[in-house]
Amino acid sequence: MDADEQPGGAAGFPGALPRARPPRVAWPRRAGALAAACHPGPTVAVTLLVAGLAAASGQDAYGCVLAGAAVLAGQLSVGWSNDAVDAARDRAAGRGAKPVVGGAVTERTVRRAALVALALCVPLSLGYGTLAGAVHLVGVAAAWAYNLRLKGTVLSWLPYAVGFASLPAFVTLGLPGRPLPPWWVVGAAALLGVGAHLGNVLPDIASDLALGVRGWPQRLGPGAVRLLLPVPLVAATVLLALGRPGPLGAVAVGVALAAAAGASLMGRRRPGLPFLAAIVVAGVDVALLLWQGAGAG
Repeated sequence: MDADEQPGGAAGFPGALPRARPPRVAWPRRAGALAAACHPGPTVAVTLLVAGLAAASGQDAYGCVLAGAAVLAGQLSVGWSNDAVDAARDRAAGRGAKPVVGGAVTERTVRRAALVALALCVPLSLGYGTLAGAVHLVGVAAAWAYNLRLKGTVLSWLPYAVGFASLPAFVTLGLPGRPLPPWWVVGAAALLGVGAHLGNVLPDIASDLALGVRGWPQRLGPGAVRLLLPVPLVAATVLLALGRPGPLGAVAVGVALAAAAGASLMGRRRPGLPFLAAIVVAGVDVALLLWQGAGAG
C-alpha cells in the first residue's frame, strides 16, 4: 500500500483543474518519470515482502511469482492513481520533485498507467485463486478509496489497515486447500498498515493542513504522531512473536522496538525515517514468519 496522498488533480478525477498542455518530453525521460511516479520504494518493498511471505507459507515458485506479480500490479495502480489524483495539491504544496508536478510526465499518462495496472491486477489476482484474488482486490479497492476520498477523513487509517491485512490472507488462501490465515498474522499486518500510514503522512502534515487535508494523522498533529508511531509497529511484532512462540521472537521485538522508537525520536530532523522504519519492521516480521514457517498457520 503507498501514498504521498490524495484528492484533487487529474482530469477525470475529482478536483481536476484545467491548465495549459505541458511541453513534450523525450520518451526515455517519460518512461523514467512514469516509473518514479509509481512510488517505487514502497511498491518494490511490498512486492518483495509478499513474495517472502508466500515462500514462508510453503508456496511453490510459480505461486510466489504469480502472487508477487498480482501485488506488483496492484501497487503500481495505487501509486500511479495517487500521483494523478494528487497532482493539483502537489502543485499547490510546491512538491516539484513529483514527476507530474515537474512536467516530466502528464497526469493523463499516469492516470492511464494506473488503469492499465488495475486491469492487469484483476486476472493476476484471480489467477492465484478466486477467493484469494477477491481478498486482494478488496485491499486494492481500499487503497484506491484512500486516494479518491478517505485520505482527508478521520478514517484515513482504515484503507491502510485493510490493504495490509489483505496481503497475508491473499497469500494463504491461494495455497492448496485454501487454508484460512492465522488471525494473529492478519492482525499484525493491519497494525503494520496503521504504522505505515502514520509514518508516510508525518513529513507532509504541515503542508496537508495548509491545503485543507484533515485525515487522522493531520488531526493528531506531528508531535502526537511521532509519539504514537512505534505503538502499532511494535505491537505487530509482539503479536507475531506470541502467535507462534520461538527463540527469535524476543530478538524480532527488540529490533522492531529499536527501529520504530529510533525513527520516532529522529523524525523531527529526518521526517522520512518513520516510514522507512515501518518498512524495516515489516521486513523483520516477514523474516520472523519465514523462520517460524508460520505463514499458513
